Amino acid sequence: MSSPLVSCIVPVFNCEAYLAQSIESILAQAHRPLEIIVVDDGSTDGTPAVIRRFGDRVRGLRQANAGPAVARNTGLGVARGDFIAFNDSDDLWTPEKLAVQLALLDAKPELDFCVAHVQNFWVEEMQDEADRYRGHRRSEPIAGWVSPTLLARRAAFDRVGPMNAELGHGDSADWFLRAREAGLRGELLPDVLLRRRIHANNRSRKAAPQSRDEFLALLKRNKDRRKEVPSS
Repeated sequence: MSSPLVSCIVPVFNCEAYLAQSIESILAQAHRPLEIIVVDDGSTDGTPAVIRRFGDRVRGLRQANAGPAVARNTGLGVARGDFIAFNDSDDLWTPEKLAVQLALLDAKPELDFCVAHVQNFWVEEMQDEADRYRGHRRSEPIAGWVSPTLLARRAAFDRVGPMNAELGHGDSADWFLRAREAGLRGELLPDVLLRRRIHANNRSRKAAPQSRDEFLALLKRNKDRRKEVPSS
């Protein structure tokens, strides 16, 4: 494989405290070239100023607040890369993330995408919670079927479509389910390539009941769709 352009899309809403570190973890990638697209989902804090600090190394877009799925789709709409990747505004890629994933997709051209493992880490203010989870599975590497670990060929999105803009929390799970239905092939790498930051304002923490209900609903819809497919 030559050195393909990877479009890295970062949706952000009111995350001025952590956004710069997320972007820096992308800029620190061993792989080049990169296209970094940060989509500000109507932030009311200092997020726009953080984006401007990076100058022409980052393409900043702004939209009215519509949720992370819509922000990811906004980025997809302007992305020029042969490969698509995402990061969340509070998470960190390891420096070798893209290089490792591109090497896999180069060695296995039959794959449409790959994901990797995630390591949670707690901010200093959450040390008490970190101590409670020491030795728990939440403090161990976790299989990351989530958008920040995803590296996909652009053609995968042409086949599966963008993120489901109607979902506020489960758009990643929905995309992977649709990818399976469409016959796409993916692989989970054993490597930890994403560090997920645990803090007081995690979207999954603040809206846990809604997230759980949405995930259960999309699983039911997926099951119902599979029942509708006639057997051969």
